[in-house]
Amino acid sequence: MKLFVGSLPYTITEPELAGLCGQFGSVVSCKLICDEFSGKPKGFGFVEMSSRSEGHKVMEALNGKDYNHRTLVCNEAKPPVKKGRGRR
Repeated sequence: MKLFVGSLPYTITEPELAGLCGQFGSVVSCKLICDEFSGKPKGFGFVEMSSRSEGHKVMEALNGKDYNHRTLVCNEAKPPVKKGRGRR
């Protein structure tokens, strides 16, 4: 199950995010989204858990909780939207 985790502190690292979610199950992958120019995290990322039940545990535990003075948002990630070519 892939999760969206938002409102993260800008100082968090991927291993920290994986560790935060790993308390509730097995993390398959973890990706912080970073600014393409500065390389600094944008404050959100995606974590893939090994099962839906573990994903639900993470959502219940982290959504709305305070982490480093930020209120986390954690929910199931939506599938990416394919961008069209625009006008022809």
